[in-house]
Amino acid sequence: MKRNLIILSGLSIIIFGCAFLQGQPRVYTIDELRAIYSSGDVSKWPKPNLDDEAKKDFKDIGYLGRPSYPADNPFNDDKEKLGKTLFFDPRLSASKQIACASCHDPELGWGDGRRLAYGHDRQNGKRNAMTIINSAFYKKLFWDGRAKSLEDQSGFPVQDHLEMNQDLTSMVKNVSDIKGYAPMFEKAFGDKDVTLDKIQKAIATFERSIVSTNSRFDSFVKGNPKALKDNEIEGMHLFRTKARCINCHNTPLFSDNLFHNDGQALLGSKMQDLGRYNVTKNLADVGKFRTPSLRETSITGPWMHHGNFPSLKDVIEFYNFGNPIATPKNAVIPDSLLIAKKSPMLQKLNLTLEEQEDLEAFLRAISTRVSKINAPTLPQ
Repeated sequence: MKRNLIILSGLSIIIFGCAFLQGQPRVYTIDELRAIYSSGDVSKWPKPNLDDEAKKDFKDIGYLGRPSYPADNPFNDDKEKLGKTLFFDPRLSASKQIACASCHDPELGWGDGRRLAYGHDRQNGKRNAMTIINSAFYKKLFWDGRAKSLEDQSGFPVQDHLEMNQDLTSMVKNVSDIKGYAPMFEKAFGDKDVTLDKIQKAIATFERSIVSTNSRFDSFVKGNPKALKDNEIEGMHLFRTKARCINCHNTPLFSDNLFHNDGQALLGSKMQDLGRYNVTKNLADVGKFRTPSLRETSITGPWMHHGNFPSLKDVIEFYNFGNPIATPKNAVIPDSLLIAKKSPMLQKLNLTLEEQEDLEAFLRAISTRVSKINAPTLPQ
């Protein structure tokens, strides 16, 4: 009888243990992870840790590929060359000293390396200058999504009094007065007429050429198992599971192309930024910002819309703590804005120091080297 009780007790423990383990994520060896993730078959990958909010239209991370061009602005080499020249030409600005490339320098990750951008008369802007790498894949442009396309986007910095401080009509006239541009416009568009529409289309065509597809991560997921180191593979697995990054940073772009409140509206402070609300005037959008792509993230700091995070380690620690919201003492916040809450997908992660380091290693593996290109000779 005693022996039977011992056997039954043992069976109970086994059954309870199996039931407990069924609710736990599977633990993989590094060799298993390497084989699965480099298999080229996403269906074999471990299930991502997704909230319900992120499941709609979800697409996993992977190789990015090349962008498509809109029907009303098809690609041609001469248009891209013209767009590149205009992008580097400071004569589009009122002072004739500030070009698009002033804030989007290829040697600085197509950003400017500063916390906040500055422009006309050395005035500071209010936000960090986003990199233009992979901007062709965004559905809306700028941190707050106020531009609906790359063509639309190119006009905003020109008119902004903190940036290029130039009205669009004067900008078009300035370009028209440069005789050397006439043959370039003729090659790109079939006639010499300089118009705002052509300028915007040319710049957008050039920007669509700035694409990140050659990271070690891309090589790895396309079938090269040796492209990533062990800690980078561990970081990739964490990215999709325990660290929950995949909820917002999904798709091959590493961005869901949506807007989320990450707790960084800094309400009541001198750096208060209402984000998407400034465009939509919808209270539900207070503090929401567009999810930036994490491709090339190791060369595009400082990070976040305000540039307050000087290292990737700082960003990871912030998310590991669950994005705590800091409100200044004696802050005065209008009642209508008190409803602004950070996304429920943001929660404490309880990542160990080693896991945080692995995650950072993976983020660096989806970056490539800094671009170095020759600036074009400007027409006269």
